[in-house]
Amino acid sequence: MSILRQGIGLAVLTLAATAASAQFIKGNEAVRLMPDGSRRFYTPPMPSTGPASQFRPCAADDGCHAGAWHMVETSDGLRECTEPFARPSTCRSSSYGARRLARLWVARKGSTWFWCQYPDLGSKCVDMHARPPSNLPYDAVQ
Repeated sequence: MSILRQGIGLAVLTLAATAASAQFIKGNEAVRLMPDGSRRFYTPPMPSTGPASQFRPCAADDGCHAGAWHMVETSDGLRECTEPFARPSTCRSSSYGARRLARLWVARKGSTWFWCQYPDLGSKCVDMHARPPSNLPYDAVQ
């Protein structure tokens, strides 16, 4: 019985450590460390044409969002957003590690913006601006 308890305790500690360490996206170049030690955050640019530019955004607290949450690193920390552009009304505080939701992680490498399945550019990532079906993301419940 004590071995079972130790195994469960180890699993809980491992899960807690994983949740705590995944509060950033490994390899994300959208977060830059400046020479003075401060951090600068970039978000994908809003498109000038297409559906995202024509419709009113779904506010994070309105209950109108039916898809995966976009996890975006901002100056306010990790945020859950209804869109990758991280407009203030479309984002809320991250519940990562506390709630299981379908999530996509927004990251940048070079000049390309990606949707990643997990908080790591080594996971399944697709170019946000590629032509369909190449830009269909791989979300995951996390």
